[in-house]
Amino acid sequence: MANHKSSKKRARQDEKKRMHNRYYKKSARTAIRKLRDLTDKTEAQKYLPKVISMIDRLAKSNNIHDNKASNLKGKLMRFVNGL
Repeated sequence: MANHKSSKKRARQDEKKRMHNRYYKKSARTAIRKLRDLTDKTEAQKYLPKVISMIDRLAKSNNIHDNKASNLKGKLMRFVNGL
């Protein structure tokens, strides 16, 4: 448990940031799931840039690894093109 004033503050900041990161990661996962459930190609093509943007933001903030982001984007693009 934190004893110093600065370490208590750091613990508060870490918790706040963890919840922030968790929200955006969960939102992206939900968006990916929603995209994969689509069956209409035109609708999927409209939705794909939004999902890719979410993934890029997660990678930029180091919430997910750059390679994971790249793999996800590639798989999603392949999925949409295959519809």
